[in-house]
Amino acid sequence: MGFDDKLDNKSEDLKGRAKEAAGSVTGDEELKQEGRADQAESSVKQAGEKAKDAVDDLKDAVKK
Repeated sequence: MGFDDKLDNKSEDLKGRAKEAAGSVTGDEELKQEGRADQAESSVKQAGEKAKDAVDDLKDAVKK
């Protein structure tokens, strides 16, 4: 996964935070939960990217 994917994940996280904040301000519990779900999804994707980066780093280290 590249830089674009990481940027998309960060964007999704920020969108989720905004939804959660808007839900809190307006008292819309559904919007608040949707925002939390977006953040959780982003976190899972980021963890996957970190794991892939670690594998790539390991492959590079073995090649040297």
